[in-house]
Amino acid sequence: MDPYLLVLLILSPFVVTFAYAGIHELLRLRSEGRTTYGLVFDEETGTSYVTGISEGDEPFDPEDFDPSDYNDPDRSETEDESKS
Repeated sequence: MDPYLLVLLILSPFVVTFAYAGIHELLRLRSEGRTTYGLVFDEETGTSYVTGISEGDEPFDPEDFDPSDYNDPDRSETEDESKS
């Protein structure tokens, strides 16, 4: 097998994915305008993710993060059982 064909086969999924993401972001930019991306913390699940942040919201600051300060559904069920 030709080495150039092998390189093309290995790199093509990454190129297609990058092109798709770029086109998707360009279409979003044209329809919604500029946005600020940042890290958002979901207190219900205890996870953080990157998303668009509106102008009124503040991004998540990892320095102020307390890992024990979220709602753990497993822990709350065991605490309810121990109270009764």
